[in-house]
Amino acid sequence: MYDHRKQYRCTIIRGKSQKEMDDLLPAYAKVIDEICPCTHEDFEQLFNNAFRRFLPESERIKKTLDNHRTEISGKLFGMYFFADDGMVYESERTQKYLEDNDQPAFFKDVCFKMQFPNGMQKVATTVIERTKNEINIRPNSFIIKLLQIAQVAKVNITKKALGYYVLNSLDVLQGNASPYEVLEVIEKDQKAGVERDIKMPGKASSYTHQHINEQINYLELANLIRITDDKRVVLNPNEKETLDLFAAAYKEKPAFDVYSYNLRDVEVRKKFQYDWDAYYAGLSVYASKFATYSDALMFEEKSESDGIDKKQSAKTRVNLTDFGDEGEALIYEYEKTRVAAYSARLANKVLSLGKTKGIGYDIQSVIAEPGDEAEFVKYIEVKSTKRLTCPDLNDTLWIDTLNVTRNEWIAARQHRGYYAIYRVFFTRQGVSVFVIDNVADKIDDGRIQAIPMTYRFDFSSNSVDRLILIRKEAD
Repeated sequence: MYDHRKQYRCTIIRGKSQKEMDDLLPAYAKVIDEICPCTHEDFEQLFNNAFRRFLPESERIKKTLDNHRTEISGKLFGMYFFADDGMVYESERTQKYLEDNDQPAFFKDVCFKMQFPNGMQKVATTVIERTKNEINIRPNSFIIKLLQIAQVAKVNITKKALGYYVLNSLDVLQGNASPYEVLEVIEKDQKAGVERDIKMPGKASSYTHQHINEQINYLELANLIRITDDKRVVLNPNEKETLDLFAAAYKEKPAFDVYSYNLRDVEVRKKFQYDWDAYYAGLSVYASKFATYSDALMFEEKSESDGIDKKQSAKTRVNLTDFGDEGEALIYEYEKTRVAAYSARLANKVLSLGKTKGIGYDIQSVIAEPGDEAEFVKYIEVKSTKRLTCPDLNDTLWIDTLNVTRNEWIAARQHRGYYAIYRVFFTRQGVSVFVIDNVADKIDDGRIQAIPMTYRFDFSSNSVDRLILIRKEAD
């Protein structure tokens, strides 16, 4: 029988604000990709030295840098792992993010693999204490399932309610309560006009609610929920497939079995930590299904008392058959409209060439501005990413990273002032496009840092030391 009065404070590692997490994720990935693989001994210095530039002067101290390295990018996000061969490797999750630039998908994977107990906190104290109290749950799957059945029952769930009835509830955290039991108690209390909250005598709100707020924050960064102005937690209807995957796992025990380790044994604790780090750094079984579409980012929820009426974006998913991605499709339409407004005659000269291999740009457009070069060709390379918030151009510490191909590099050099990169950010607020004109000049004067990341080896017969012929034996 679910007893909401049994409360238990089950914390997670402290992160940063939602905006800071959106900004710092690319920075973590950039630094880790630059320095890994490296040795255990070198990792701390390499990371801290490289990450300093992303922090204000006042925060460039060892304690803060260590927190970003060990606690947030490492334990909380699983962006690298220590292997027993003495090396540190970037994780599958980091590699995937660097390939797709889909930040909500990154957080979906983190949220799906989140479990209690886990190997994020100190094993000798926190993890052992959690096992002693028989904590055993996938918290985010439970939350999503609860919100789904609450939506059907037309019951509003607030952040405060999620904290008290779920994330600070011992019965829930032990896996001894179902979302249906929890909803029944919430509905009963609401009808009786009872509002419950976590209370810790002598403790400030930051102590009692911080771990709750941060867990909910990551679900929002994953684009699965929204928090309305009246503090209700609502599901994102455009992420139904992912929501269903989460909800389907609410009955399942955590995928990593902490209870199979004798954590009282010091040597076993070392093995447990290696095993957990390697597990958590890997992608979840559903990672390939967590892609985020731009329309899924942009939806609104009315703050009406019954919580049922929704105003969803009328925007529909772009048909990507003729385009490389949503960003390319959007910029192609934008350029056609812009050029047509200048001269209808020139509009047909805007071409989508993203599927044409080897040319180094996605769209061929026209300058279409007053002057002698109005009909000159303009070459556009589109680079897209998805995140909850838009970067702030007034933030002097903000740094973005793009991977370019050899052909894109050559095209930027060849076309210079007629070549531009359109950096497209799909966010909850809409679409923002950062235009970078004349990329080559900016590289030359140092405003853009170009770092070679791969090598091609060309060799001839005089480089070959020996030839081994392996013949298949006759039957």
